[in-house]
Amino acid sequence: MTRLPGQGRTGWIPLAVALVGFGVSFAYVEAAVVVYLRTVYEPLQQSIHPGTASGELFPAMTLEELTATTPQGLRLLKVELGRELATMVMLASFGLAVGGRPLRQFAAFMAAFGVWDIAFYAWLRLLIGWPATLWTWDMLFLLPVPWSSPVIAPMIVAATMTVCGLHTIARDAAGDPVSPGWLGWAAVVAGGALIYLAFVGNSRLVASGGVPTRFDWPLFSAGEALAAGGYVASARGGRPRLGATGGLPTSVGDPG
Repeated sequence: MTRLPGQGRTGWIPLAVALVGFGVSFAYVEAAVVVYLRTVYEPLQQSIHPGTASGELFPAMTLEELTATTPQGLRLLKVELGRELATMVMLASFGLAVGGRPLRQFAAFMAAFGVWDIAFYAWLRLLIGWPATLWTWDMLFLLPVPWSSPVIAPMIVAATMTVCGLHTIARDAAGDPVSPGWLGWAAVVAGGALIYLAFVGNSRLVASGGVPTRFDWPLFSAGEALAAGGYVASARGGRPRLGATGGLPTSVGDPG
């Protein structure tokens, strides 16, 4: 088999440029929406929790407080949940549009997500001066329960996703695709599950109007190490190239 046009050791660069461009521009759109949302949310929050500093997300309004404060409260919440879901669909659609092997598509999704998340915080910092520091607490998602953590935690995950995603795409374009075995996938999935548990560890407290002060860094660190370690082990394993054994020229990888 021969390489497809545009593939090779540098064939991934145009895709990476498009991926970064999409992530950064989409992040601006998301950041702009958050700026608008905060102009609506902060007065409502102040009416329930007077004295809350500008830009502070906690204590968050409970569902009962939100619906009691404004007749549009429940509808606004549903719209926000829909926006979060649509964001994930858009990022996943970018990965599918890239085409190629399923792992390449997944890698594009992961990298786009990582770039988007990092750029999102960068845009908010430029637009409204938030977050004040990397240790500022943020409400990350509301689905299926509230996620919360200091800003630095999702940025660590986003950086890992970006690096691993771009590395996978580059290896795929060079004809030496990353091929995680079941152990590699198990490590990545288990690590992701631990990270998720760390993010939702304060979900009940946040949903009840409490202020989170403790993040489970040991659980988060274990998940990050397990997921990143699983990827690194899979990437180091690699796959023998056909061209190196005297057979057919190196291909991009499995056709499926």
